[in-house]
Amino acid sequence: MTITVETPTDDTAQAGATSHTTAESATAASEAVYPRRWLGLIAILATTLLNLLDASIVNVAAPAIRAELGGTASTIQWLAAGYTLALAVGLLTGGRLGDMFGRKRVLTVGLVGFLAASLACGAAGSIEVLLAARFVQGAFAAVMVPQCFGLIRDLFGRDMGKAYAVFGPLIGLASIGGPIVAGLLVDADVLGTGWRSIFLINLPLGIAALVLGAKVLPAGAPRTRGLKLDLGGALIAAAGMSLLLVPLVEGRELGWPAWSIAMLAASVPVLAWFVRSQVKRARSGRTALIELSVFKKRSYTSGIAFVVVFFGSVTGFSLAVGLFLQLGLGFGPLKASLAMAAWAVGAFIGSGASAGLAPKLGRKVLHVGLATMTAGLVVLWLQFGAASAPGAWSLSPAFLVYGIGMGMIFVPLFGIITGELEDHEVGSASGLLESFQQGAAALGVAVLGTVFFGRFGFGDGAVEAMGAAQWVTGLTVGLTVVAFLVAFGLPKQAKAEH
Repeated sequence: MTITVETPTDDTAQAGATSHTTAESATAASEAVYPRRWLGLIAILATTLLNLLDASIVNVAAPAIRAELGGTASTIQWLAAGYTLALAVGLLTGGRLGDMFGRKRVLTVGLVGFLAASLACGAAGSIEVLLAARFVQGAFAAVMVPQCFGLIRDLFGRDMGKAYAVFGPLIGLASIGGPIVAGLLVDADVLGTGWRSIFLINLPLGIAALVLGAKVLPAGAPRTRGLKLDLGGALIAAAGMSLLLVPLVEGRELGWPAWSIAMLAASVPVLAWFVRSQVKRARSGRTALIELSVFKKRSYTSGIAFVVVFFGSVTGFSLAVGLFLQLGLGFGPLKASLAMAAWAVGAFIGSGASAGLAPKLGRKVLHVGLATMTAGLVVLWLQFGAASAPGAWSLSPAFLVYGIGMGMIFVPLFGIITGELEDHEVGSASGLLESFQQGAAALGVAVLGTVFFGRFGFGDGAVEAMGAAQWVTGLTVGLTVVAFLVAFGLPKQAKAEH
């Protein structure tokens, strides 16, 4: 964009004043149309919280679940992986449904289905029923999650930055705090529910979100009328994502058998087929599952690359740290979760700080956050290389620093990535972005988990675990540096509010 500097005349000064007045009028109109938008944000935050917690909360309760319901190690692993797989596969379709039928209506359907599946999880009498309910839960999460970002945009318009200032800290806290909540719930054994409480706790939170959302969220008409769901494209996308994610989940645990490599290889032509089918539908004037126009926006394509590197490294590193604490140092689930509490506290602090810094620094706040993360990782790398195993709380300062840097990323990131999207692109683009995030998380777990177990075996002691953790930490430093470089491809500021 070329900016021409001219000497202001009376006309241009009047135009500037008119523009300023228009901006103030637009903000006032937004407040007038949605006077209870902050209550609407609470409903959206509650819905988002349900997904964030259920994506990570089951890992801590897995031993208790296996003790009561049985199942192999692989079966227990699928309690988390099944949810992630169903979520990732369904996100593209879920995003499009909001464009077709209206975001509030689709969010409500997804939330009701999610709560019903949560109840089925809490009442499951066998591991098979629990697994099936987790798949259904992930599928309905894929319906409701993409609507959240679009509804924030509908509620706040140019003031999205204010909403993300609240939204970011929640993401940072919930992403790391989920295991802590699970440990506390299982340990408390409320009314004898044990591990079932991690699913049943969704009911009061979800019902509150339903009631509040029904009253304050804008009904909104479909963003694009006359759309028809691309069922063929949805099936191809589901096949491609399954071929990609199933071996990433199972391959590490099974030692990467030939079938897992074959599935990974097969995912490439299937996903390419999906892309070709979308291009063909768009050229023929039919409705595509994804809005291909989003890939013409630099902020969005650069944002996808950033999300893949950033969330892949954070998720994989989090897994490795949990394995180190429980398998290497012998911590129980609750103690391991509490040992990582400084990470969650740091994420909350960093998100709050970023809310004030992002409008001034723009993209630079991402670089500050990534540099802070790197500093915490370097300290951890040195601690893992020490001669003796660290104590329960000696890692907390470095976790705190890493968490602060991580939290600084969340607030501005979503505004930067989605800021240049048109209204009719938001649903599709949000679903696609979430799919990339889930795929990146699975990839990060597969890669960094494989590195960890490549240097640590069951039965090994703290020394071997420290060596494995140091290797993973070193790789995470490298990935964080890559994210630092990729961030230069993002716009210097989120979409201007004018």
